[in-house]
Amino acid sequence: MKAAAEFVVESPDVVYGPEAIEAQYEYRTTGVSREGGVLKVRPTSTRFTFRTARQVPRLGVMLVGWGGNNGSTLTAAVLANRLRLSWPTRTGRKEANYYGSLTQASTVSLGLDAEGQEVFVPFSALLPMVAPNDLVFDGWDISSLNLAEAMRRAQVLDWGLQEQLWPHMEPLRPRPSIYIPEFIAANQSVRADNLIPGTRAQQLEQIRRDICDFRSKAGLDKVIVLWTANTERFCEVVPGLNDTAENLLRTIELGLEVSPSTLFAVASILEGCAFLNGSPQNTLVPGALELAWQRRVFVGGDDFKSGQTKVKSVLVDFLIGSGLKTMSIVSYNHLGNNDGQNLSAPPQFRSKEVSKSSVVDDMVQSNPVLYAPGEEPNHCVVIKYVPYVGDSKRALDEYTSELMMGGTNTLVLHNTCEDSLLAAPIMLDLVLLTELCQRVSFCTDADPEPQSFHPVLSLLSFLFKAPLVPPGSPVVNALFRQRSCIENILRCAPALGSPPWPRCPLKGLCTRPRDWRLQGHQPQGLTVEPQPVPQGLRGAPAAEPHASGAQDGAPLPQARPACGPCLCWALQEGVSPDCPQRLCR
Repeated sequence: MKAAAEFVVESPDVVYGPEAIEAQYEYRTTGVSREGGVLKVRPTSTRFTFRTARQVPRLGVMLVGWGGNNGSTLTAAVLANRLRLSWPTRTGRKEANYYGSLTQASTVSLGLDAEGQEVFVPFSALLPMVAPNDLVFDGWDISSLNLAEAMRRAQVLDWGLQEQLWPHMEPLRPRPSIYIPEFIAANQSVRADNLIPGTRAQQLEQIRRDICDFRSKAGLDKVIVLWTANTERFCEVVPGLNDTAENLLRTIELGLEVSPSTLFAVASILEGCAFLNGSPQNTLVPGALELAWQRRVFVGGDDFKSGQTKVKSVLVDFLIGSGLKTMSIVSYNHLGNNDGQNLSAPPQFRSKEVSKSSVVDDMVQSNPVLYAPGEEPNHCVVIKYVPYVGDSKRALDEYTSELMMGGTNTLVLHNTCEDSLLAAPIMLDLVLLTELCQRVSFCTDADPEPQSFHPVLSLLSFLFKAPLVPPGSPVVNALFRQRSCIENILRCAPALGSPPWPRCPLKGLCTRPRDWRLQGHQPQGLTVEPQPVPQGLRGAPAAEPHASGAQDGAPLPQARPACGPCLCWALQEGVSPDCPQRLCR
């Protein structure tokens, strides 16, 4: 069925006001405790009130690494869509689009129509979002090339499209950026001709002035800063240096070790601008996270999840979810763009290796039937620089799993990724979803004071290889659970509820077949009714205490009502919203 452009929810739980959409949503989950060696499941519910401001702002995006492959490609894509460009290729004429974008090119099921067919709407129709064609771009780069020359150097887009975009891209020139040689590969020095001079404190102040200048001259309501520059080496977290906001600001003032990306993050936070880290290094050190918490500014990271890792987060979830014990994952890829050249240096490769290797952890830990505590697959990641292939990255993966009765299964997958054309729509989604989250607030009946999402925006995990989450919240890497997180939040805000079932799985098992739709039974989800405790469990004797004083029969921590830091995961099916209340606001 063709996707509809817009919809209105007709429900007493939703009020469409001139300034905001207010919706009531009943979130149902389960609390689990262990009593006498038996797990007891108790249904719980929390009533939320969501408020989403309807006014969409004029949004500016500042890219660190604007003149790189990703930055120039995203800017060109938005211009091409705004201008409705088309161009000839050897396979026919192509038109500008946003394929690869979750918000612009995927759909969500609203429910069933009178004929029992699912009705879909674009993801962007769920709540008011900034239109990507309305974005305004600016940014920084250590290279002084204008955006037209950067686009040509990147060799990502077809020549016919480049020719049409040239007069629109040529006037765009990156602002000077920060260059600290020890954080990126030595081979990047040939590009470094557009630099901010001075001490670390002076560089920080210049970035802040740049943000203010862009906001003022472009007449913007909001600015979001996104790091899409070179992968840096990891920065050691040192007590007294970058472990708290106060220490980090003092470190910058004294000119001690701080990475360029952390300087940009701190400047953005101090200016009240959300900061998103698209590279694998630990930009958001504890001091930067604390500063974001103090200033109530959104941050997100790390490392765009575009090609090989996105496939891995699907395939390993499928294998383990099917009961196969994946024991070996070997990932090899080679690429020839500037990212590949920078990653040819060992310290920068190590940052990428860490972000790529952690992507299967939660899937392994979710299945104690297959994996003993501490057991995990062998996981090897290799990246090589091959200049000839340019932005067309080649990835080869081998997955070996154990079968029943001593058998093994090996899957080998070859993947050719147009690196920047996969990353650009992810950057777009990050910006649009972050801005939307800035307009959403919520409260519960138990805690009626409105609050926003936690500053560490775990909602964006679908788009990052190594997602940052608030303390006490689970890290989820399985791709479809991550997507469900975003979809469920966006469904709750207009009180759409859980995704509908297009088919009833119990229909074929009923003793008296019936037309569920005609009888008024259209299942919208699965409700677990409270069940009486079996007689055999009621009189179970208390467990004997251990020497430590703990008991086998002691209840596990109860699932609390969902609160700020883990609301994203709380509304995701199958994840308990267990987090410290002190992190809510």
